[in-house]
Amino acid sequence: MKSSLTRIGNAEPGGPGRVRAWARFAAAASAIAILAACAPGDDEDDDSGDGGDGGDTSETDSGESDESGGSDVQTDPSQLGEITLTVWDQEVRGGQAEQIEQLNAAFEEAYPNITIDRVSRSTEDLSTTLRLALTDAEPPDVVQANNSRAEMGQYVGSDLLLPLDDYAEAYGWFDRFPESVRSLAMYSDDGSVYGDGELYGLPQMGEIVGLFYNKTKLDELGLEPPATTEDFDAAVQAAQDAGEIPIHFGNSEPWAGIHEYGFVQNQFVDAETIRDLGFGRPGSSWTSEDNVAAAEEIVSWVDEGYFVDGFGGIDYDTSWQAFAQGDGVFFVGGTWLVADLQEAMGEEVGFVLTPAGASGQNLVTGGISIPWSIPANSDAQDAAAAYIDFITNAEAMSTVTETGNLPVVDAGSQQVEGLQAEVFDAWARAGEEDLLVPYLDYATETFYDTITAAIQDLLAGQQSPQEFLDTLEAEYTAQVGG
Repeated sequence: MKSSLTRIGNAEPGGPGRVRAWARFAAAASAIAILAACAPGDDEDDDSGDGGDGGDTSETDSGESDESGGSDVQTDPSQLGEITLTVWDQEVRGGQAEQIEQLNAAFEEAYPNITIDRVSRSTEDLSTTLRLALTDAEPPDVVQANNSRAEMGQYVGSDLLLPLDDYAEAYGWFDRFPESVRSLAMYSDDGSVYGDGELYGLPQMGEIVGLFYNKTKLDELGLEPPATTEDFDAAVQAAQDAGEIPIHFGNSEPWAGIHEYGFVQNQFVDAETIRDLGFGRPGSSWTSEDNVAAAEEIVSWVDEGYFVDGFGGIDYDTSWQAFAQGDGVFFVGGTWLVADLQEAMGEEVGFVLTPAGASGQNLVTGGISIPWSIPANSDAQDAAAAYIDFITNAEAMSTVTETGNLPVVDAGSQQVEGLQAEVFDAWARAGEEDLLVPYLDYATETFYDTITAAIQDLLAGQQSPQEFLDTLEAEYTAQVGG
């Protein structure tokens, strides 16, 4: 699913949040190679983490209650007695699953008094079941809660998640994570203001949605990786002329289309407008000429046959797996696929940022991975905080890297090669050049449902580009204002 980087300010029109400039975020991102949305997963599995080496003990390990945050916080898990810690996650794909299994095993080895009861679910399943679980008398102890207004914002407003500021003080999270990262999981206590207030989760990874390409096929076409929209247009036409599938894409799951449409919009619409629209800031319009051009462009891809046949009935995992097996020249996808694609394709796969269009910039959609949070009703909150600390510390960032993922902090200190190195370079460049734009569904609490359904209708020919944009505009202006 999704999360985002943004210029964060008044999350609601007239709201009290103070404005944080996007440039401020970019400076922090450049300094420590952070940028950051959610890694969708579709394979469902209930499992207990095991295997390999992982993170180290927490940075604060006093063995006594730590009062640096103004309240009693026990930061030595070994002193908490025998505990079974129930953890719900969506780390179901290869590299994602591997890193959390290694870290879980390392945590249990370091603290044999704590047993992790891991429940792994697809992103979609986690989203639909989490609210009920949080309201249960015996909820999970640690959960991944999407930081959107529709999910984390509502959970916060319903007092279902624990504010983590006391633990952040005790464990040094305010130093470990820059404000630009923390603010993406911060809300006012009523859940109405996003990006300000208290901390409600910590991410492990950063994410960007860029362009994977088959190096062998592109070489056979005599082409370089596309740097501009003109390059990309020429490449997909050349691929089609050669009998190749230009773009592999599966759109049977609602969220997949957001990535594909965002990839096109980033080539036609300026960064500031996308940021304003994505985060529900008044004054922007979905029906502007550049948004119309973007909608018309993606429809032309359908009309020209640039997508794989039957894309509307293909799911996301089937699509990227087909690309990994040699079907298609390009695949628009997120960095959560790096480990799987590198394992399947080796040196044959490459990654670049979105081609530069009218803005002249290689704008790229990005965010943080789904944050790890503590349910307000958990009866093992100190152990839960120790677990979150363990899976996000410096040693954990090395494990995240070693399993083919992109750490949200400390990326610049990691040694990587191949596809992973290309992704890390793209990540760093996006921070240095202020290229990140948010996922599109954060505008309102209901915008995810609206935009996903509208994109499916647009690509199925059930709405014209203008009707599609009018649908988005109606939702946007009703909730945000003109």
